[in-house]
Amino acid sequence: MDSSIDLSLAYADSGVGEVLDQLDCELIGLKPVKTRIREIAALLLVDRARKDLDLASTMPSLHMSFTGRPGTGKTTVAIRISQILHRLGYLRKGHVVTVTRDDLVGQYVGHTAPKTREMIKRAQGGVLFIDEAYYLYKPGNERDYGAEAIEILLQDMESRRGDFVVIFAGYKDKMDAFYQSNPGLSSRVAHHIDFPDYSNRELLAIAQLFLVQQNYYFGDEAEGIFEDYIERRRQLPFFANARSIRNALDRTRLRQANRLFARMGEPLSRDELMTIEPADILASRVFQGEVEGRHPTQPLMESSE
Repeated sequence: MDSSIDLSLAYADSGVGEVLDQLDCELIGLKPVKTRIREIAALLLVDRARKDLDLASTMPSLHMSFTGRPGTGKTTVAIRISQILHRLGYLRKGHVVTVTRDDLVGQYVGHTAPKTREMIKRAQGGVLFIDEAYYLYKPGNERDYGAEAIEILLQDMESRRGDFVVIFAGYKDKMDAFYQSNPGLSSRVAHHIDFPDYSNRELLAIAQLFLVQQNYYFGDEAEGIFEDYIERRRQLPFFANARSIRNALDRTRLRQANRLFARMGEPLSRDELMTIEPADILASRVFQGEVEGRHPTQPLMESSE
């Protein structure tokens, strides 16, 4: 019997490298996050190799915590993690079921357990991604049933750890408080991954990637103006990293379309249809110190972003 294994061949056969390459292409920056995902993939690849050589060990805990602000790539990474686990044989399907408190917690006695178990059932063979997980816990409210949902999750995370993986996600400070109030939950989460905000340079690269994907590009001086937009936008409320950049480009395309529409009757070249001009960006309310996508009379705690 062969008592050795070639990890490079096992890695190639698994197809994990393809998923990691996709992650690199999809997400700008996030080097610490990508490094941690590669480390987890390496751990699981070695664990599988040990099993192939009859080296007994306990199954590694795979439940995770993703912390960071909106638009930092948490959902995208969850999808790729699920695919990696599937290709390595740790998950049967490799899909992701995204839920929030409303999907898990009921409004009356006897309502929470079936809701939570239904979501766990849907996630079997894949990942249950719980966004803004800290809203499950509302201390001091005796009529709140979030604690029941947490208890069911705790039980199944331990007893059915080979059936599905739970990823808790949300703002770092709120998630830290959430784990402090639930020590049993914290002990079941093996991998805590923090997603940093993007730098201005990374946000510009993200914008350029979005434009290329949709067959647009910045015209003369437009790139520099968009850099200014990024600096101004991140100083305003509700900044959501890549999500805010995507929203900004959607509105920029809207203004470009209206600018071109005003030239009705004139022939338009391919380049004109693709070019984002400075005026398309400068018309943003961000240059007046306001958040786009929010009516000026709307309270500041609300936003479409």
